[in-house]
Parts: sequence; C-alpha cells; structure tokens
Amino acid sequence: MQHYPTSGAPVEQQRGPAPSSVLNAVKLMYAGAAITTIAIIVSLLTIDSTRTAVRKANDHSTLTAHQITQLANFVIVAGIVSSFVAIGLWLWMAWKTGQGRGWARIVCSVLFALCTLDQLSLLKAGVAIGTIFEVVTWLVGLGAIVLLWQSSSSEYFRPRAMLR
Repeated sequence: MQHYPTSGAPVEQQRGPAPSSVLNAVKLMYAGAAITTIAIIVSLLTIDSTRTAVRKANDHSTLTAHQITQLANFVIVAGIVSSFVAIGLWLWMAWKTGQGRGWARIVCSVLFALCTLDQLSLLKAGVAIGTIFEVVTWLVGLGAIVLLWQSSSSEYFRPRAMLR
C-alpha cells in the first residue's frame, strides 16, 4: 500500500541503505571528532607549555609581560573554542552525510579544502604543523573526502524522484 501525503506536497522517495563508502566516511568523521576531543584534553593538560611557547616567541618583542600573558590566554581560548567548533562540524557533517544530503558532501569538501589551505599557509609561514593530532585529523578528513566522492557514494547522494 502506498502512502500519500495529506498536504498534496511532493514527497521524496525513500533512499536505500547507504553504501559502505558512505558508512566508512561517516565513521571517519566521528573519528575526526574523537581525535579533536583528545586534542582538546591534551591542550588543557599542557596549558603551561603553551604559555611558555608564547613567551619564548615574544622574548624580543615590544610587548609587556602583561600583554604576553594576555596573548597566551587568547591563544589558548581561541584554540579551545575553534576545537569545539570543529567537533560540532565533524558531528553535523557525519549526521547529514549519513542521511544522504548532497549539500553535506559539498560542505565537507569545502571544509577540507579550507583546512588544507590553513595547513599550507602555516608551512609557507615557516611554522611547523603543530601536533600529530593536526596531521592525523587532516588524514582522516582526506580519507572521508575520498570515500564521499567514490562512484558508489555519488549514486547514494543523487537526488531521488518526487512522488505526488
């Protein structure tokens, strides 16, 4: 028996089960969120070393001791806030990608491109990539993107016919 909407609005046909490439991409996104969470914990445990690194980087600057302390605090807070935003994005993209939202695959790709540009700009500026967490997170993102653009994934994200 076929069910018809009472409003008369078109209804999207049900999507089949997600292929393994999409399921594995979603798992990688959850792994990215977990790695970022671990990185926050490590950052919190090593706040003193972050403060020391900021002080050393500004030894010969015209900043006062108070300004260097404020800068260190800003770096720490900005890192934590950006990490929480990253965790939220990982989880949101995993959720929407698992639902077969085509726009989510595009947003994932754009976010990965921005992350890559950020890493390249750090290297160009002569700043070594900060931690192993950043490298592993980038590789997890790369794996998810490769899986999301496989042909089996593309079929899953293809728009479905509408029923009236």
